[in-house]
Amino acid sequence: MGKHAPGPIKRFLQRNAPTREELVESRWLKPVRRYIAAHEYWRFTRRSVPRAVLVGMFIGIFLMVPGLQMFAAAAMSIPIRANIPIAAAITWVSNPATTPVFLIAGLEVGALFGFDTNVDSFMALVDSHASLEEWTRWALSDAAPAVIFGLFVIAVVLAFVAYWVSLVGWRLWIARRWKQRSVEDNSI
Repeated sequence: MGKHAPGPIKRFLQRNAPTREELVESRWLKPVRRYIAAHEYWRFTRRSVPRAVLVGMFIGIFLMVPGLQMFAAAAMSIPIRANIPIAAAITWVSNPATTPVFLIAGLEVGALFGFDTNVDSFMALVDSHASLEEWTRWALSDAAPAVIFGLFVIAVVLAFVAYWVSLVGWRLWIARRWKQRSVEDNSI
């Protein structure tokens, strides 16, 4: 059987993601070093990948603190035996381009559940390039519970959708690989 070239995502991760050895040596990760060193959190299996997608999607949307997201995803991956690198990578679903969309959606979902929200005041703060003090005042108003609850609902729903999509995608990928293997075996 011939080797296939790695796809663009795999090449990107190989170039940019830290290796397991680098993470094990990190002084910041010393409390969870034994988990990071365990091979089971780095394997790509039919169970670990969808779990990682679930964790990464939930944390990426609900916890919108860059950097902290990846650590939280790694920590949540441990008890459910999810793939740590995939979970950390999926958190990037929220990034500078998507964060405003998630925040506005969080406000809207919060309003659907009866929270007092005002999307216009949020947009006015964005348009006026508001100061940290103005954002803090807004966050401490009635809008904060709406955003938090809305982001939680969105994160849960999208995490489960992503989980099921990854399960189906995994099965389709495996079926394709078996079919390719069968064709290669028959051509010999």
